Amino acid sequence: MQPVVCMDESPKQLIGETKEPIPAQPGSVEKHDYEYERKGVCNIFISNEPLRGNRMVKITERKTKIDWAYFIEDISNNYPDAEKITLVMDNYDTHKAGALYEAFTPEKAKAIWSRFDFVYTPKHGSWLNMAEIELNVLMGQCLNRRIDSMEEIKKEVKAWENARNNMEAKINWQFTTEDARIKLRRLYPTFKE
Repeated sequence: MQPVVCMDESPKQLIGETKEPIPAQPGSVEKHDYEYERKGVCNIFISNEPLRGNRMVKITERKTKIDWAYFIEDISNNYPDAEKITLVMDNYDTHKAGALYEAFTPEKAKAIWSRFDFVYTPKHGSWLNMAEIELNVLMGQCLNRRIDSMEEIKKEVKAWENARNNMEAKINWQFTTEDARIKLRRLYPTFKE
């Protein structure tokens, strides 16, 4: 088994109400005051296997190299029988082997690193990573409202993750090599005969 997994991360503001919302009534949606109370930020790590319809989400307080290293360990543990895991992600500064060596013993870091074949999206091409699509689905279906605590976000995200995994919701990627050659032509060399 050689799964292809995409991963990405995104911050999420924790926002509380300053006034009690007015509940929805027939013919009228729920109303929220424009004022809000900022309660901090959390980070959302997401990995998805777009062809299998499987995803994993982890909420952390921060987005550090160490947090990333532990998420990579989680992905590795999610595929115990995989010969090699192809991991697609952006070329962010924390996405380096050194992060694993900061988080784990050298033996464990090497063991985790060697389980992966890392594929980095090109600069300004992170939209090629299908984890961004899944992250947008998560934001639109689950987190598109004011949530004021990490505990509530974790609870909501876990329910969403279970529902999406049970549906085996896949991504129908239709960006072809020919489309890439047109859209990304500045990245491809041109040959003159």
